[in-house]
Amino acid sequence: MYSTTWQTGLHIKIPFIERVANKISLKEKVVDFEPQAVITKDNVTMQIDTVVFYQITDPKLYTYGVESPIAAIANLSATTLRNIIGELELDSTLTSRDTINSKIRIILDEATDSWGIKINRVELKNIIPPREIQDAMEKQMKAERERREAILRAEGEKQSKILVAEGHKESKILEAQAKKESAILNAEAVKEAKIKEAQGEALAIKEIQEATAEAIKKLNEANTDESVIKLKTLDAFAKAADGKATKIIIPSEIQGIAGLAQGIVESVNTHDAQE
Repeated sequence: MYSTTWQTGLHIKIPFIERVANKISLKEKVVDFEPQAVITKDNVTMQIDTVVFYQITDPKLYTYGVESPIAAIANLSATTLRNIIGELELDSTLTSRDTINSKIRIILDEATDSWGIKINRVELKNIIPPREIQDAMEKQMKAERERREAILRAEGEKQSKILVAEGHKESKILEAQAKKESAILNAEAVKEAKIKEAQGEALAIKEIQEATAEAIKKLNEANTDESVIKLKTLDAFAKAADGKATKIIIPSEIQGIAGLAQGIVESVNTHDAQE
């Protein structure tokens, strides 16, 4: 018959009348349950073992609330696990550990409140599918790795071809730009040469005009008469006749001078012959 709960410290009991029914530690404890056979929604049988972290909060309820509390937790954990896994398919079971852990912990914690137990944490330690399922999963993973490898290889080849094409394109663009710049430089050089040539011709014409003007000025200063100018003109036509021209048109006033000059030359030649 329950009398009282002793906390830590010194206590006195009546011999043969009172006895300590159970000594309980309030520290957090952990229990590892054996693997349980469960069946998934897609009818795959697998073995799952769980680890439960619990703490006794009420020693009286823990002692008198249920017979064999650990066995009760183990059975409750197994049935809860079967119910949860039965609603999931194999792939979901393998990828939903956190969800399964949370659901089991909530259910166990609510059920063990009347036993003076607090469930702090539940973990699925191992999920062991059948051997044939493991082989199929390994083949699937191998096929997936090979697929990814093929995709990566194809992506690498594609990227390589793109880079090569971009390199060719860039080379063509640079070559075209070089030709364009070369043509521009050549055109500018030709333009500069023509400008300098035109400037040279203009300077030569200017110098000729300046020399002609200077000669005319000196002739005017020397009071040269019209006959001298006509003789100079005749001399210029004589030089012109010395070239390749076959016909020369001589003004009438110059023709008279030419005849006079010819008469003088003949007189001189006759005088020389008589002597």
